[in-house]
Amino acid sequence: MASVTFTAPGISCDHCKRSIEGDLSGTVGVRRVEVEIEPKRVTVDYDESATDTGTLRAVMDDIGYPVSA
Repeated sequence: MASVTFTAPGISCDHCKRSIEGDLSGTVGVRRVEVEIEPKRVTVDYDESATDTGTLRAVMDDIGYPVSA
């Protein structure tokens, strides 16, 4: 199991949080997603044999929340 934390400047509300958690949780290999609105941070625990940070970044981009590590 691996973990990555991204900064997503576009996070501003509970709707953002629910959207990100829902989409990332539906990604194969993702075990846990934690979105913190105020620091604009997304932490993802994932199975490295099933997904990678590139895929997680792509999901975030696709839903309109580009990230930086």
